[in-house]
Amino acid sequence: MKLLVFVLNNEELLEEVLEAYVEAGVTGATILDSEGMGRFLAYEVPLFAGFKEFMKGNKPYNKTILSVVGDMATVERVRAL
Repeated sequence: MKLLVFVLNNEELLEEVLEAYVEAGVTGATILDSEGMGRFLAYEVPLFAGFKEFMKGNKPYNKTILSVVGDMATVERVRAL
């Protein structure tokens, strides 16, 4: 068993990515709303407030897709898509 982790920065592509998963033989996945460490530090920890300027233009949130697959061959099929 392998854990496949995919962080998607463009939420508009979520449906397309999930379709690719199905094509590759992935039968299930968990989709989480996520936030990058840099964004969290820039906006939630005053010590790192200087990151705000660095983070400009980046999307604040992501989708993280977690899926347990049977073998490395399935992982490679997903990567190929």
